[in-house]
Amino acid sequence: MNKSHLPRVLFWRLLQALPVAAMSTLAIFGLIQLVPGDPAATIAGEYATAETIEAIRQTLGLDRPLWQQYGGWLWNAFHGDLSTSLLTGLPVMDEIARRLPSTLLIAGLALVISVLIGVPIGILAATRADGWVDRVVTGIASLGVAVPNFWLGMILVSIFALGFGWFPTTGARPISEDFWGALHHAALPALTLATGGIAEIARQLRSSLIEVLQSQYVRTLRAKGLPPALILWKHGLRNAALTLLTVIGLVFNHTLGATVATEAVFAIPGAGSMIVNAAINKDFPIVQGAVFVLVLMVIAMNLIIDLLYTMLDPRVKKA
Repeated sequence: MNKSHLPRVLFWRLLQALPVAAMSTLAIFGLIQLVPGDPAATIAGEYATAETIEAIRQTLGLDRPLWQQYGGWLWNAFHGDLSTSLLTGLPVMDEIARRLPSTLLIAGLALVISVLIGVPIGILAATRADGWVDRVVTGIASLGVAVPNFWLGMILVSIFALGFGWFPTTGARPISEDFWGALHHAALPALTLATGGIAEIARQLRSSLIEVLQSQYVRTLRAKGLPPALILWKHGLRNAALTLLTVIGLVFNHTLGATVATEAVFAIPGAGSMIVNAAINKDFPIVQGAVFVLVLMVIAMNLIIDLLYTMLDPRVKKA
């Protein structure tokens, strides 16, 4: 793809992403309204009178019609204001900024592990298709997809944290203060999240690569005498790149969502545990704001993958 077209493609992709972001806010706000319980009653306490609860509702604007509440929240959200916590009174953006780095570190490290292990395993299985290596890799990959993250996390804690003492059992370190300490704390949670990603990348890359290597195009290259290694690395992987990009994007999105359960197992003060605690305590601005930020990150990842499509494959439409 001509690099001069990249700004135009980026503009159109961003324009297409705006309605998706807007619809996500409606879905988030609507689902929050379905959660049982009254935030004002939670704040007021168990023995509060009806007058006290109503006064809190008026103060928080919860007595207004839903469309006004949604409109006000949407307008403020697209101006960078995600309201304030009902319980602490602190800005939601500050709470997210404090918790999100731990979640991103775990999700990012899990994605790196998934790619570094999943890609070689997928290549190994594809180059030995229908052999015992392929069957072993396929079986392990199926097991990796099926195993629940929270169960695997507890097993890893029991073995590597409590048993061998190689890793801390719970908690996190700020990466800005202690880089290696943060990685040490994030290693087990990231490995827990990476198992499914490794399996999915290996399975999908294997299938795509086998299809490419069995194509008429590759048979012609073999007939011309090209070395197998050159065919694999220059032609096979290049043609399987779009499938690999798609899977990497999906793995990141799934990993970001799966951090909720993983952070609970490892007692990590990240965005996932913040959402859970806020939902339990009816702190709906925190839930809305944090989920909205995570949705924007998913949209951003999809946008990056889409742009890489247009750069790697000229057959993909540019606008």
